[in-house]
Formats: sequence, structure tokens, C-alpha cells
Amino acid sequence: MQKKINIQNKKARFQYELLDKYTAGIVLSGTEIKSIRDSKASIAESFCEFNEQGELFVINMTIEEYLYGTYYNHKPKAERKLLLNKRELKKLHKEVQNTGLTIIPLRLFINERGLAKMDIALAKGKKLYDKRETIKDRDNKRNLDRIKKIYN
Repeated sequence: MQKKINIQNKKARFQYELLDKYTAGIVLSGTEIKSIRDSKASIAESFCEFNEQGELFVINMTIEEYLYGTYYNHKPKAERKLLLNKRELKKLHKEVQNTGLTIIPLRLFINERGLAKMDIALAKGKKLYDKRETIKDRDNKRNLDRIKKIYN
């Protein structure tokens, strides 16, 4: 039985307001997928960007070098291509260009067929007062749960 790989970007929901979510495949080399299976990857500071041909790439995603890789090993911070339908790519490209939204990775995982996938979201950056409100809501929910636990 294979262990579950679920690498998350925990700061994304706090720093951005998520509008649309998509699941995309990733083009990886052999040593990259082996490092991901060992949970040696991070998407904390990464974002997605289009190139001149209209292809979507994830930038600043870190996949550590494979321990047993020889000269075939990969670069840890290389740009990696994301695979989506042409219709989804056109929609995302239009949204990013016209409204100034950004595309951020939320989760990197391996599906049941053994393929690496990434959940990405079309997002809008939160202002400082929105972040404060998020913190306040989280604290209120935590206090409410404590009170419910005491009286149950």
C-alpha cells in the first residue's frame, strides 16, 4: 500500500481570496516524481504564470534533489509545466490578463493511478483588513467550539 502524498500551501487561503479551483497534471522527470513520493517538495512560495505560447508553468516550486539520483538529477527550483484543457487555459489566461488575478497552487498530491496532480486556484489578494477579519473569525470559532465542548 502506497502512503498518501498531500503537500499543501497553508498560507494560500489566508493571503488570497479563492475564486475558481482546477486540478492540473504536472510534467515531471523521473527523479522529480521520486522526490515527491518521498514528500520532499514545497509549494509554499510558488505561483503560476503563462509563457508566450499560452502554456501554464508553476514557478518557484521546490522539489529537492533525489537522494539516489546520479547525473540525471533535476534542478530543485525549475519551472514545471501544468497540464489543463485548452478551454480552461484560455479562460485562466483571459482572467489573469484582464482583471489582474493570480493563479496559485493549493495542493500537490498523487492520485490513485500514481500520477502527480496539483490543485490550483484563481485568486485575488486580500487586503490587510480582510486578513484581520479572517483571524478574528477563526478566534471566535475556536472560542465557540471550546464553550460547546464544556457544556456537552
